[in-house]
Amino acid sequence: MAKDSNIVHRYFKKKFDDTTILVKVNPVLYKGIEIRLTSNNPAGVRELDFDEEIWDDLKIDGFEDASPLEFNLYYSGLIK
Repeated sequence: MAKDSNIVHRYFKKKFDDTTILVKVNPVLYKGIEIRLTSNNPAGVRELDFDEEIWDDLKIDGFEDASPLEFNLYYSGLIK
């Protein structure tokens, strides 16, 4: 099994109304992190478990590829 540090994560983003959702997906372990940003609430972060159908699910739900830098700036709290 690959170490987490050797895995190239994938990042996705979806915007609607005043909400932005950023998702980090570990494509080997099917685990991830979601950051939910709204204009009037602090960022909400939650850990997620996925299955092999995550790629189709993200596409159907309208997620697009996103920048790892953007995700990590919000996740680290450097951008609020």
